[in-house]
Amino acid sequence: MSQPDFDKGGGLLPAIVQDAETAKVLMLGFMDQEAYNTTVESGLVTFYSRTKERQWTKGETSGNFLVVESLTLDCDSDTLLVKAKPKGPICHTGSDTCFFEKNTDSVHFLEFLQQLIEGRKNAAPESSYTASLFAKGTNKIAQKVGEEAVELVIEAKSDNDQLFLNEAADLMFHYMILLSHRGYGITDVVKVLQNRHAK
Repeated sequence: MSQPDFDKGGGLLPAIVQDAETAKVLMLGFMDQEAYNTTVESGLVTFYSRTKERQWTKGETSGNFLVVESLTLDCDSDTLLVKAKPKGPICHTGSDTCFFEKNTDSVHFLEFLQQLIEGRKNAAPESSYTASLFAKGTNKIAQKVGEEAVELVIEAKSDNDQLFLNEAADLMFHYMILLSHRGYGITDVVKVLQNRHAK
């Protein structure tokens, strides 16, 4: 990532904070060079408070920290997009976000999960279950998808909703590994569904 341009904003850079899992915009703050450096070094979102005229780490009082997942500059290098994991409500009013929205859009978690799966695609097999499955190749991954599908069908006939949902999650997880192994992601499947819907 190129270096932030603090000069355009008189030493301050707008920082838009987005939930890394739900993609909800949580808040907007400002960083000076010191706050930016602290954010990078500590892994906790840190701002420059214009009212207190000092650096402050989000959550230093409430404990509702923002744990950094990624930092991305815009095309002019004068605005920062911070993707983070919130450790509680973000707004001082107690709201999930400073825009009074509920941070509950869990469908975007699938994209987050897909990125985690992609990150383990070429990892050492002993490093995780997902990496070991990738190392075993197409046949083993496809076999696991089949096994999970059968287990889901069996649980669909029972009255245990928790087991049914667990098997549905297992199937989706292994299905996403298979997609990744073939060079695709969940968004590629969504595009197919969108195209079908448009016809």
